[in-house]
Amino acid sequence: MKIRAIREIAVPINSTLRNAVFDFSEMTTSVVAVITDVKRHGRPVVGYAFNSTGRYACGAQMRDRLIPRIMNAAPESLQDASGANLDPAKVLACMMQREKPGGHTERSVAVGTIEVAVWDAVAKIADKPLHAVLAERYGGGQAAARVPCYVGGGWYAPGKGIAQLEDEIRARMDQGFTTMKVKVGGAPLGEDLARLEASIKVIGGPERLAVDANAGFTPERSVEYARALAPYNLRWFEEPTDPLDYALMAELAAIYAPPIATGENLFSTQDVRNLVRFGGLRPKSDIVQIDVPQSYGIVQFSRTLEMLKAHGWERSAVFPHGGNQMTLAIVAGFGLGGCEAYPGVFGVFAGFADDAKVENGMINLSDRPGIGFEAQNELYAVMRELD
Repeated sequence: MKIRAIREIAVPINSTLRNAVFDFSEMTTSVVAVITDVKRHGRPVVGYAFNSTGRYACGAQMRDRLIPRIMNAAPESLQDASGANLDPAKVLACMMQREKPGGHTERSVAVGTIEVAVWDAVAKIADKPLHAVLAERYGGGQAAARVPCYVGGGWYAPGKGIAQLEDEIRARMDQGFTTMKVKVGGAPLGEDLARLEASIKVIGGPERLAVDANAGFTPERSVEYARALAPYNLRWFEEPTDPLDYALMAELAAIYAPPIATGENLFSTQDVRNLVRFGGLRPKSDIVQIDVPQSYGIVQFSRTLEMLKAHGWERSAVFPHGGNQMTLAIVAGFGLGGCEAYPGVFGVFAGFADDAKVENGMINLSDRPGIGFEAQNELYAVMRELD
């Protein structure tokens, strides 16, 4: 078997939402299709993926060097031992030829997006859901039928005050969510604390509420918020510092006893290793939030998990960034702590399969082969344009 073509398009997010750092008015994402010569149900098997959200489309790197490397490789060099399917580790190695160490975000998103699309094709060729394939290879064979799922929200928007935030939280609770994450840092501290206190009352307790600063604080403001938030004992305080300021992270961990969450803006195993070595984080309470398609993909993520294990971290402490079908399959397949959801936020890229249900904070998984984009009708319509 072989890959016949790999195609990519950039799609705008079309969102005016704002966090503490930026708005999404210019945000785009890359959608990828890996087309194989294997047929199922009379059609070629096609693997799909997109580069999660929060980083711009990266088609130039794909078109200029990554896709040509794959297409110029001997087909058998990308196959598994049976010769009947692809080996994602070999595809990853092929893409990484002649790449200089370091500078990860220049290529990690592009590499990871293609690699996850390959996994979609691999699972479809095997006629299994991706979470089942990942459980067989990396999760001891036990794939969860449901996984914990929290919802993100509390964005800053024109005309949105505390009353509108309270209504948003009630609506998410009505949808089955029990834990929610809201933004902080996009308003003065006093206003953010008022939003926080109102949110806790609606959701039913601080252990059900997380906050996200999106790495938008100065060092002084990071410390100010850490001291102000600590008494609330929230579910977690996310991205309180610049993602690479490990010394400041360690300083905050020393004064902020409740859980800290970070890692979505680290894109390599080496950077995550430095985080757990030098960031002062506590394996028994804190949270790591790697975005897998943006960090070289699933094979490299499995290596990052092994590194974390060697430093005392359990898989239950990993909550990958990215509220989408890809992340849901990865969480279930690897047996991670949970996934996030962003329904109705990022256009066609938000949410899960159209028939997915959240009940009591748990989301179900389907038995569709692959990632399951085919049941996410609006997104799948965009993906189908590529093949």
